[in-house]
Amino acid sequence: MARIVTRRTVLTAGAGVAGAAVVGGLAAREIRRNTAESTGAPDVPVGDERLIRIRSGARNREVDFWTAVPEGYGDGRGLPVCLVLHGASATPRDYGRLGLARFLTDAVRRGTPPFVLAGAAGGRLSWRPSGADDPQRMVREEMPTWCARRGFDSSRLAAWGWSMGGFGALLLAETYPGWVRAVAAFSPAVRPGDAVFAGVDRLRGTPVGLWCGRQDNLLRDVRTLAGELPEPARVTRWSDGRHNFGYWGTVIPEAFALLGTALTPPGRP
Repeated sequence: MARIVTRRTVLTAGAGVAGAAVVGGLAAREIRRNTAESTGAPDVPVGDERLIRIRSGARNREVDFWTAVPEGYGDGRGLPVCLVLHGASATPRDYGRLGLARFLTDAVRRGTPPFVLAGAAGGRLSWRPSGADDPQRMVREEMPTWCARRGFDSSRLAAWGWSMGGFGALLLAETYPGWVRAVAAFSPAVRPGDAVFAGVDRLRGTPVGLWCGRQDNLLRDVRTLAGELPEPARVTRWSDGRHNFGYWGTVIPEAFALLGTALTPPGRP
């Protein structure tokens, strides 16, 4: 059975429960910790934010599965979903600490159409299969089912990732053309000749946003990728910053605006 830490648990648990409210070693209080000093996370309320352990057949193990709904939208029923693909360091256990749910609430308060963030642990396989461990299949086949069980609209999906996860998000969109409505990639770990470059023509028709810091060693390759896209990227941003959340936090608002608009275009379902 899935073990759950929710924002409600954090706020209402008694002393005995709070002392034991741990998921995979993550203290419940960590799910609501504001880390504005390192990510620039805005000082706004967190909505329904949860971290659970759930069985993944595609990965042949239990994985952490995190979701966040913007504050003011209850349990998120009916909202579209942005799938979050992590890099090689930060994983779903870190998303509360990074303030991703706060960025989401802030984006919606500023006018971005509401959506849900959902991310699962994919290991360090660059979101590609390795033997019996297939994190890409987990994202493609299992995560939409997990989201649908929560009442989210898993027929409207987008993908967002950074570093290794940026590579994974782009590769996912190429492997299943048209499956996601948009892709946002922060400093994706790409290089000419890799799988993303090889399949870049399959991104035709999918809105893509690319961001990378000018002090990031990946900048040259990311800019090369931008030049090879079959259609111009909806957003390309090369601003001062390094390969970390100190930089990525500065561009999350722009990415969320792109994703939210793609998930719920004006006048369209």
